[in-house]
Amino acid sequence: MTIGERLNYLREKKLEISQEDLGNKIGVSRFSISNYESGKRNLTDRVITDICREFGVNEVWLRTGEGGDENMFTKVNEDDRYSLNLGKLSVTENQIARNMLNAIAEASPEKLQHIEEFMKACLGID
Repeated sequence: MTIGERLNYLREKKLEISQEDLGNKIGVSRFSISNYESGKRNLTDRVITDICREFGVNEVWLRTGEGGDENMFTKVNEDDRYSLNLGKLSVTENQIARNMLNAIAEASPEKLQHIEEFMKACLGID
């Protein structure tokens, strides 16, 4: 599988997003993504770095395919995952996400228990 084929596989089968959505996330056009996937253009180091950063993709897998699907995404422990996600939320322009984060952080223990039960029910998590 070529790097373009891996990009296509990642986008369609794992991320389930369009070429346009992928391009918007990393600052390139849908046309560029199409050319990368088809092999008409080589992915630049910057594009590879942006894809890996934005989607948590293992750069070695994207470049070489090494390790197969099991190695596709960067393995992150729970503490690092929390820190990364908190960092993303701290710079988001989505006001609802900001309000939710503030509400959770400032909630009393009783309210936090209600929020936890609600989120578990909504997201189907334990």
